[in-house]
Amino acid sequence: MRLLVVGAGATGGYFGGRLAQHGRDVTFLVRPARAALMRERGLSVTSPHGDFQIAPQLVTAAELTPGYDAVLIAVKAYSLAQVLPEVAKAIGPQTMVLPVLNGMRHIEALQQQFGAEAVVGCVCRIAATVTAEGGIAQLAKFHELSYGELSGAASPRVAALHDFMSGAGFDARIAADIAHELWEKWVFLATLGGVNCLMHASIGEIARADGGIAFINGFLDEVLAVVSAEGAVMTDAFIARTRAGVTDPTSSLTSSMYRDFSAGGQIEADQILGDLAIRARARGVATPRLDAVCAHLAIYQGRQSKNA
Repeated sequence: MRLLVVGAGATGGYFGGRLAQHGRDVTFLVRPARAALMRERGLSVTSPHGDFQIAPQLVTAAELTPGYDAVLIAVKAYSLAQVLPEVAKAIGPQTMVLPVLNGMRHIEALQQQFGAEAVVGCVCRIAATVTAEGGIAQLAKFHELSYGELSGAASPRVAALHDFMSGAGFDARIAADIAHELWEKWVFLATLGGVNCLMHASIGEIARADGGIAFINGFLDEVLAVVSAEGAVMTDAFIARTRAGVTDPTSSLTSSMYRDFSAGGQIEADQILGDLAIRARARGVATPRLDAVCAHLAIYQGRQSKNA
């Protein structure tokens, strides 16, 4: 199997790097400047599971041709529209498109672009960042990639994908209901990122403040109300586990969106939070806390655009 990894940032660089480290046929689609840096320095990964460095196979958009069995799209959600014309050059009739983006809006965009049958659901769980030197640093031990047909059916192509992903230094599994896992991840990320960004603080700092736990619980309840109105059913066990995780007063947990926000970078506000607010209005669900976060981040993004 030939895999094209679109983006060599924290997510694509880590999972693609692990696969290449274990002898899989992996090529990274990167910008010319990133390609030049990686050709000079290679791709280095520091990890609790062992550091490594590889000399990656690289391709730029101008050099891209078809012939890939799978394409792992690992860019930030706000970059999807920009890379779609480039990705299209790699897509053949049998190519699997595996997006590991946040939210749900990207699924519809990719299905519209490449056809519903091309898109395979994919969820990654990792905490990682790009270092100042251009390497990848894994920040916590968890590193999981799950995937499956969005219909929930078993398929030979997902079985072949699983063979390719297995035994490559991270946890890989076929999900029985990948669509449900996508909704679960969105609930968690929206709640975590929303409260982090509004309060400019970690989960523990918010939970220890007067009224902090009540605010977090109220925010989570709004997110759950929206996804329920959209027809996604969250289990009691998931809700209890999520509620405990985002209200732990000892936790230093922050989201990648908050880390980007704190660094003054571009953020996935529209995809993780804005899309939820749009769906809430369409369904008549009141979300005052979510609306406050969206307004707060809209001001931030407006200032970014003005400064740019």
